[in-house]
Amino acid sequence: MPDSTDALPAELSSFIGRTEELAAIGAAVAPGRVVTLVGPGGCGKTRLALRVARTVSDDWPDGVRWVALEEEHDDAAVVHRVAAALGVLLPGGADPVATVARGLADRETLLVLDNCEQLGDGVAALVTGLLGRCPQLGVLATSRAPLGVGGEQARRVPPLALANALTLFLARAHTAEPTPEARAAARRVCDRLDRLPLALELAAGWTGTLSLAQLADSLHEPFVVLDGGSRTAPFRQRTLAESMRWSHDLLDDDERVLFRRLGVFEPGFAADAVAALDPTPGRALRTLRGLIDKSLVSADTTGEVARYRMLGVVRDYALLRLAEAGETEQLRDRHLAGYLALVERADSLRGTDQDAWRARITVELNNIRAAIDWGLSRDDPTDGRRLAAAMAWFWYLEPRGLEGVQVLRLAVDRGAGARDELQARVLAGLALVCDTAVYGFVGYESARAAVELADEIGADAVGRLARSLCAVEQLGLDLDRASADADALHRDALRVGDGFIADSMQALLGLIHLFRDEYRSAIEQLDQALVGMRKRNDRGFTSFALTWLATATAQSGELSRAAELAEQAVATAQPLHDFHHMGSARAALAEIRVRQGRLDDAAAVLAPIDRLLDGEASPFVPGWERVHGMLALAADDPAAAIAWCRREGRTPGDTADGPLTPWTQVVLATALRQSSELDTGRSTESDVAAALLEPLAAEPMIRALPSVYADVLDQQAFLLHHRDIEQALRLHHQALRIRAEHELVLGCVASLEALAVALARRGTADTAAVLLGAVDRARSDTGSAPGRSAAVALTLLSSLVAEQDLADHRDRGRSMGITKAVDYATKARGKRNRPDSGWASLTPMERSVVDLAVDGLSNPEIAARLFISRGTVKTHLAHVYAKLGVANRTELARLHVPADG
Repeated sequence: MPDSTDALPAELSSFIGRTEELAAIGAAVAPGRVVTLVGPGGCGKTRLALRVARTVSDDWPDGVRWVALEEEHDDAAVVHRVAAALGVLLPGGADPVATVARGLADRETLLVLDNCEQLGDGVAALVTGLLGRCPQLGVLATSRAPLGVGGEQARRVPPLALANALTLFLARAHTAEPTPEARAAARRVCDRLDRLPLALELAAGWTGTLSLAQLADSLHEPFVVLDGGSRTAPFRQRTLAESMRWSHDLLDDDERVLFRRLGVFEPGFAADAVAALDPTPGRALRTLRGLIDKSLVSADTTGEVARYRMLGVVRDYALLRLAEAGETEQLRDRHLAGYLALVERADSLRGTDQDAWRARITVELNNIRAAIDWGLSRDDPTDGRRLAAAMAWFWYLEPRGLEGVQVLRLAVDRGAGARDELQARVLAGLALVCDTAVYGFVGYESARAAVELADEIGADAVGRLARSLCAVEQLGLDLDRASADADALHRDALRVGDGFIADSMQALLGLIHLFRDEYRSAIEQLDQALVGMRKRNDRGFTSFALTWLATATAQSGELSRAAELAEQAVATAQPLHDFHHMGSARAALAEIRVRQGRLDDAAAVLAPIDRLLDGEASPFVPGWERVHGMLALAADDPAAAIAWCRREGRTPGDTADGPLTPWTQVVLATALRQSSELDTGRSTESDVAAALLEPLAAEPMIRALPSVYADVLDQQAFLLHHRDIEQALRLHHQALRIRAEHELVLGCVASLEALAVALARRGTADTAAVLLGAVDRARSDTGSAPGRSAAVALTLLSSLVAEQDLADHRDRGRSMGITKAVDYATKARGKRNRPDSGWASLTPMERSVVDLAVDGLSNPEIAARLFISRGTVKTHLAHVYAKLGVANRTELARLHVPADG
C-alpha cells in the first residue's frame, strides 16, 4: 500500500510539544468516531491535527485523507471537496453524500477536515451521513466550535506548556544558546502572549529587528483589541488580536501596504501574482520576504514553484486593514485582472498539452473562483464574464460541470442583450459544459444561440465550436444532417488550422459511421482523429474516440484488439476523474468482456461506479444499463437484465420508466423472450417482447441502423420458432443478409448460431450441424464466447444425428471461415440457379438499386430509400455494371427491363 502520508500537507517547520495531547487524541481517533479539535484561531489546531494524522497513519489500512476547507464558504462544496480528496466520482444528480459513502464502502480511512467553522451545517450533515453508512471511517476535524454531531468528542486545544512555548519561540527566533537574561525575556514574551503558537510565531519574526528584551518590553505596552472585538472576550482571543495589531504596527510602510493587499488572495498564491500588486519592479517580492521573516506569510518551497499563504486569522486582519484603507475594490479588481491574464495566457498550453494546462489552472483554482465571483458581481461584469468563458474547458474536463453551468448561466444573464463576441463565447462555453453535465437541453439552446450570434458578428472560431455542439445534438435527430454538418466543419477547420475542431469532427464522423455499422469507415476516421488528439494530450476527446474505436473494432470481429483499445480509453479518462468520460469507457470495456465470455472481468470493470450508484438511476452514460443487461443475460438471469434495461429510462430521483435507446430495447426484448422460455408460466413476457419489437421493425430510423434492425429481426424470428419455423427462417436469413452486406462480423456469427437452432428445430440436422461447426470456428477466430443458442442447437442435434455424424458435420463447418460459412448458409436456403451475367444474375437488392437509379435517384437518395449506406449503393452498381456489361447509368437505362417485366 502506498504511504498514506503522501496525502497530507508538508510540515514546513518543526513540531514542538503537545506530547500528552498527541497521545490522547491519537487514542480517541478510531473507526466510527468523530473527534473535533476546538479552539480559537492561532491556538495550533491545524498543526496538532496534522501531527496526529502522521502519527496514526499506519493504523489506517486505507490511508489518511486531508481536506482543507479554509477557503470554502458554500456548504454544497464541502461534499465535492471531500469526494475529490477521497478519489470518489460524483455523478451529477445523485445524492452526493450517499455517493461518497458508497465510494468509501468498508475502507478503513481517517478523514481529516481542517477549518470547519464557517461550514458548520454542511460539515455536520456530511459527517453524520458518512459515519451512518461507513462504520470503518474515522473523522478528525478542527473548528473554532464543535460540529454538533451525535457521538462527537470535542477536545479543547490548550495553550502550550511553558517549557514547550519557550522552545517554540526560541526555535523560531533562531536563538540557539540564549543567555539567562535572554531566556528571562523570552519567558516574559511567552507569558504575555498566553503561550499561543501563532502569537509566538508572529513575535519570533521580529527577532531580527528587536532584541528579546525589546520584544518583551514592547509587548507590555497597552494594545487595542481588533475592531468589533469585545474587551470581555477570553484573554487568549484578545491576546491574538493584540499580537496581530502589535505585529502590524511594527511593519514599515511598504510592508503594511503589501500585507493588507495580500488579503485579497485565497490561501495559496505565487510570486508572480504578488508582483502584480506593486508596479515598482522587484519591490513587492523584497517586501514579501520581510513578511515571511516576520511570520505573517508562510512559504512552501517544496514544489517546483514556491507558493505562499496567510493563515486564516492573519488574512482576516489583512482584509480589515484593506477595507480601512479604502482599497478593497481597487485590489479586488487588480486580483481579477491578474487571474484573467493568467488563464487567458494559459490557453495556448491547452492546445498543446491539456494535462499541463489543467495542472496550471487547478493550482490557482481557488483564486480564479474568487476572481470570477467578484467580477460577475460588479456593475460592469465584463472581466468576470471573460474569465468565466475562459474557464469553460476546465469545467468540461473536470468533475465540476454543475459548478461551471451555474457560473456560465450567471455570466450569460449578466450579458443579456449584448451582441458581441464575448456573449457568443459565454454561450458556447455554457453549451460545452452542459455537454457532460445534466443540462443537455440548455446546452443545445445555448449552442444554437451562439451560432446565430457568431454568424451575426463574424466570430468564426466561436461559431465553429458552437456548430460542433449543434452537430452533436443532431446525432439523436438526423444522422444525415449530423454527418453533413460534421464533414463541413471538419473541412473548414482543416482550412483555417483549427486542430481541435478538425479532430473532434473527424471523430464525430467516425461515431456516425459506427452508428450506421460502417465499421471500416469508423475505424479509419477515428484512427486519423486520434493522431492530433494525442499530440495535444486531449484526454477528454481521446477517451471518447478510443471508446468508439474499441466498439467498432469489436463489432469487426477483433475482440482482443478491441479490449486493448477500451483499456486505453479507461486509462486515458482516469485522471479526469469525471463520471461521463470514465463511465463511457468502462461501459465499452465491460461489453467487450461480456462478448468474450469473461463475465467476472466485466463485472469488475463496472463495479467501481456501481458501488457509487448502488441502485440509484445514473446520469446518462451511453450503454451503461444495457451492458448490465447483457451481462445478466450472459449469466442466465433475464429477470435482472429486464430490471437493468428499464432503469435506463429513469433519471436520478425518478422511479418512472422513460424512453430507452433502440439498442437497449433489443436487449430488453431478448431478456423478456428468454424469461418466457425459462418459465412457461410467464408467457405474457413473450407477448411484451413481440409488442416491443413490432414498432421497432417498422421504424425507418431503425432500418438505417443495420445492426439494430438485424437484431430485431432475429428476436422476432426466435419468437416464431414454435409457431412458424419457416417464417422464422426467413427472418433469420434476412438478418444474416443485412449483417453480411455491412460486414458485421459478430452479427454474422450470431446469425449462423440462430440459423443452426432454427434448422435443428425444423429437422434440417445436417445443415444445422455444419453451421454449428462454423460457429465454433468463428467464435475461436473472433475471441467471442458461445451464445445461449449454441447450447440449444447442440441439445437438439444430439437427438437428431448420430454422434459420429454430428462430429463429422461440425468438423466440416470448422473448416470454413466466416465468409464461406455465410455463403454456405445462404446457399443452403435453396438453390437459386442464378446465372453469372445478364438481368437474371442480379440479386433482389441489385434489382432494387437499378430500378431507383433508372428513375433518376442519386446514390444518397437510393441509400436513404433502401436503408443502406452510400458506399453499399456504389458497390451494388459496380456489380450490376459488370454483370450487364455497361459502363454507366445512361447505358443501364437503355438496357433496363423493369423487375416485373
